[in-house]
Amino acid sequence: MRTVSDPTPASAVTNDTRPRGRISLRAVSKAFRRSASDAPTPALADVSFDVADNSFVTMVGPSGCGKTTLLRLIDGLIEPDSGEVLVDGRKPVPGPDIGFVFQSFRLIPWLTVAANVAFGLEINRVPQELLRDRIEHYLALVGLTRFADAYPSELSGGMKQRAALARALATEPAILLMDEPFASIDAQTRGLMQFELMRLWQARKGIIVFVTHSVDEAVLLADRVMLMGPRPGRVLDVFDVELPRPRWEYDARSRPEFIDLRNLLWDRVKTMVMSDPNSDFFRRAVGDDPSARDDHDTQAT
Repeated sequence: MRTVSDPTPASAVTNDTRPRGRISLRAVSKAFRRSASDAPTPALADVSFDVADNSFVTMVGPSGCGKTTLLRLIDGLIEPDSGEVLVDGRKPVPGPDIGFVFQSFRLIPWLTVAANVAFGLEINRVPQELLRDRIEHYLALVGLTRFADAYPSELSGGMKQRAALARALATEPAILLMDEPFASIDAQTRGLMQFELMRLWQARKGIIVFVTHSVDEAVLLADRVMLMGPRPGRVLDVFDVELPRPRWEYDARSRPEFIDLRNLLWDRVKTMVMSDPNSDFFRRAVGDDPSARDDHDTQAT
């Protein structure tokens, strides 16, 4: 296990001449307003990092630390308030080279599962002779072959998430952004999908940036784990994952490298959450009854 945090302050890198990754953020900040009269709520503050080609990066951190906002910035769905976001040296624009698996399924309700998967392929003008094979391949990959003719309303939440994953994978984008894609899937299927995703990435490479709240999942999947701090989000550390690939050929979770990094990340996240005055778990010990806290603690939260 090795931390690879960049010691250069984010505020000092706007004129940085170091080689950049395929994805590059420099001193990026972002805030949101509920209305024009509200004060802005900062989501990210001075975030800088690079992602090289053929990398699998996971992001983990407390809820609300801006992980989803980072993905949306990389995809070009939103723009930073300050700083710079570059993908392949250019300002990002949503398109076929970047796939996005959202927390919400975003399936088209009047289309079948197969038609939902085909939707992105048709937009990208995939030849008809390849279309059917591509749909069948990715539906099989996520275990939905028998439901190709079903509509989203007929699927469980986990099946909808798998359909959304198949749709994103089917376009075979060079960069794949994944926002907690397995969160609504049962534990058994989640484990199988983790292995399938690793197999897919190992075969095709490219870039995957994967957001998760599970430190176990973050360590199992990634080459590097990015640890985010509480709002306004910032990169606290980046850790190399020193587990050999392919990881489906052995019990990675039993390896000392996995256990040590998993425990370190969990301790860091737990400490952040319990020391954050904006957290519902502020100053609470594990097992505490929150109703038993004294008035001072209640006021602090």
